[in-house]
Amino acid sequence: MRRLYLKKINKFGYRTSIETMNFKKESSDNYTVVNSEVEKLDSSNSAELKSEFVLLNKNSVNSIILNLQHTKYCDSSGLSAILIGNRLCKDSGGTFALTGLQPNVAKMIQISQLDKVLNIYETVKEASSKAMTSEGSQQA
Repeated sequence: MRRLYLKKINKFGYRTSIETMNFKKESSDNYTVVNSEVEKLDSSNSAELKSEFVLLNKNSVNSIILNLQHTKYCDSSGLSAILIGNRLCKDSGGTFALTGLQPNVAKMIQISQLDKVLNIYETVKEASSKAMTSEGSQQA
């Protein structure tokens, strides 16, 4: 189920917000924020996240912030979805960033040594100001 909402942000354009059951997206001029609404990012919903990343990429979105503040658990299929998002952004000249990592998710990312590959920030605001500018990109 998708709903498209248009929110006027200024006299020059609109900010779009697209909702699915598990992931909400908000687009700005330079990047799209994907907010995970799931408590567990696992095989039951990772395919949906991968699909969202592929659709965004096909629609010329090459910079994505994945906000995991509501996600308390992530398994290997969730990590795979995250890596697909990272690869799609990198291959199209953009940036991929993670925000809002909960302790268990952060631990999984550290154990798998993905913290050396991914841009990780505390908040969406920090990611948007640092990662989504060419000077702030820390892509390995």
